[in-house]
Amino acid sequence: MVTAGVYVVARSHILFTHSETALIVVGTVGCATAFFAATIGLVQTDIKRVLAYSTVSQLGYMFLGCGVGAFGAGIFHLMTHAFFKALLFLAAGSVIIAMHHEQDIRKMGGLRKYLPITYWTFVIGTLALIGFPGFAGFFSKDALIEAVHASETPGHMLAYWAVLLGVFVTSLYSFRLLFVVFHGEERMDHHTKEHLHETPAVVWLPLIALAIPSVIIGWLTVDRALFGDWFKGAIFVLSEHDPLRELGAEFHGPLEFTIDAFKSPAVYLAAAGAVVAWFLYLKRSDLPARWQQQFSGLYRVLANKYYFDWFNENVLARGGRLLGSFFWKVGDQTLIDGALVNGSAKTVGLVASIARNLQSGYLYHYAFAMIVGLAALVGWLVFRT
Repeated sequence: MVTAGVYVVARSHILFTHSETALIVVGTVGCATAFFAATIGLVQTDIKRVLAYSTVSQLGYMFLGCGVGAFGAGIFHLMTHAFFKALLFLAAGSVIIAMHHEQDIRKMGGLRKYLPITYWTFVIGTLALIGFPGFAGFFSKDALIEAVHASETPGHMLAYWAVLLGVFVTSLYSFRLLFVVFHGEERMDHHTKEHLHETPAVVWLPLIALAIPSVIIGWLTVDRALFGDWFKGAIFVLSEHDPLRELGAEFHGPLEFTIDAFKSPAVYLAAAGAVVAWFLYLKRSDLPARWQQQFSGLYRVLANKYYFDWFNENVLARGGRLLGSFFWKVGDQTLIDGALVNGSAKTVGLVASIARNLQSGYLYHYAFAMIVGLAALVGWLVFRT
């Protein structure tokens, strides 16, 4: 369900490719999602939440690809992302099991020597996530970024620089998670430390099974997925909205594609993010806490997810509840139940209670009513003439 939206947009290609406005809307949403979710991941302390916001950020990349007409690149990144993100989530599960269901990364550290298989598979997943050359995520993400750059959709250069910044942030939060969990000082309690060991084979075997395609799947599929006929008959893009066509003219195999990546700033921004994470969380691990105090306002904004959850709960959800309560009390209780249903019943009862008084059972009452009726009839006839 998480990635269903990307699939639906790609399958609705015929609608989007004929509307530049629709492409711009999808691309804008994707670009904003990629950047904002990545920055939120920077301050999360739950190991699974970091990966969850990473997933949201990568979904933004996929939507951005669709927004510039590179539907194939969006679906290709969806496919490669499935391998390394599943690997990272299962590796996080292995860590949680070993830590006796502890998920707070502030209570971890130094797990590399206790969980070697989990550690190395986590490293592979991290390298794939940041788009390290040669790994699965590199082929799909780099192609997607270059498609944004080659696009002619209005605002594509702004989106290009935004996703490049997102590459840096992605690398920063990914290596932050890796260094805080597996390197540095051991921060777990004594009881947990005594029982730390690699998880059973039923846990780490799937990690290895996912680590392999996280490395090689891009080499095997990039040609056919992006520039071949994998999506022939399934995705149609107008030539003026097809940046992959331009990239395909310069594609000469996955090896050259990998080598050419070093001409792009994305690789160096990913490396810079890793270096900054090493400096902040291993070399000078005191700085993040100090900066959190100095920039407490910015930290609160990120920790509160730009207050989107607050807005959803206090404005949208509460507004929905108030509107529903209004319709329930005014529309349902007062109008429908009170006026229509119960009101009609009360009206019939009132009319019946008045009308039954006419049936007294006394002959002189009926005679009097007949006389009154006859007088009224005669009066009406006289009045007409």
